[in-house]
Amino acid sequence: MLKTPWPDGLRFAFGTLTVLPVGVTRWDRDAARGGMLCAPLAGLVVGGCAAALGGLLLFLGAGPLLAAVATAAVPAVLTRGLHLDGLADTADGLGSGKPAEDALRIMKQSDIGPFGVITLLFVLLAQVAALAQAYGDSWVRGALAAIVSATAARLALTLAARAGVPAARPEGLGAAVAGVVPRGGAVAVALGVGALAAAGGALLGSYDITRTVLAVVAAVAAAELLLRRCTRRFGGVTGDVFGGLAETAATTALVVLSLGR
Repeated sequence: MLKTPWPDGLRFAFGTLTVLPVGVTRWDRDAARGGMLCAPLAGLVVGGCAAALGGLLLFLGAGPLLAAVATAAVPAVLTRGLHLDGLADTADGLGSGKPAEDALRIMKQSDIGPFGVITLLFVLLAQVAALAQAYGDSWVRGALAAIVSATAARLALTLAARAGVPAARPEGLGAAVAGVVPRGGAVAVALGVGALAAAGGALLGSYDITRTVLAVVAAVAAAELLLRRCTRRFGGVTGDVFGGLAETAATTALVVLSLGR
């Protein structure tokens, strides 16, 4: 059985999923496996940075809406907008109605079509609205929403890289990470993220334990639905699909966290 090189895995996770200055020294399947298992850790850092900026703006006297906009912007900046770009490209590919090969070609183009623009618009509006509501209650709720959503987004990537999920193309990031995560490892990471979400919710009360766990479960479920749609439509996953999964999971988590107040 191959050993997972965790130091290289951490480098892979932060080097491919963030703009943080972490050099990726290995691109083989073992490093990719470790990287995708560590993906939620990258989300935890991204979410923490987003929450810190939102909290700073609130401290300086800004309103919840501005804090929400800044919080939503941080993940985009820390990923060079790759996840949002992937979401837009995936929407264009799915909405094109073309055969798989043509849809994949559309997704590789540098421009964004009408399906991508509309999807980006509504996803970002939903994220900002949910974060503004959370910050309107308290900075702690806003920070928790930012961290849980960012971590759940990267958990969706771990699960999408599980064994049995094929790559749609023989090249690219999707091919590098497709099928590298053992199913047992993916489940273990998902349980760990769920436990951390519950612990975060406990800071606000017993009801919020349930809400944060449900947010993670709903995020994973929404991403899984999109994953299955994409694998049927394109024949597998691509880097763009991974980006779309992350944004879908993050948005779903934020929406769930805004309900039941």
